[in-house]
Amino acid sequence: MTKLSSKHQKTLKKVFEVPTLASIEWRNIESLLRALGAHLEEGDGSRVHFLLAGEVATFHRPHPRKEADKGAVVSVRKFLTNAGITPEI
Repeated sequence: MTKLSSKHQKTLKKVFEVPTLASIEWRNIESLLRALGAHLEEGDGSRVHFLLAGEVATFHRPHPRKEADKGAVVSVRKFLTNAGITPEI
């Protein structure tokens, strides 16, 4: 796995935390995905597409709130798991 900054490592651990958190800022999730090497492509409206290790995912940027809801965090967790990314413990 790519060497992540401590901020990215904290975000990754938060994404995999159970119970699922609804307090992770979306910009931190996007930053994490980019640090992991994901290719980002803007979609229509608030949609954003990511490609990482052959896996593709589409998410909606939250608005007006800046935090991702629990459903989005679960989807990001599934996307990362399918791409072979898990937090280092």
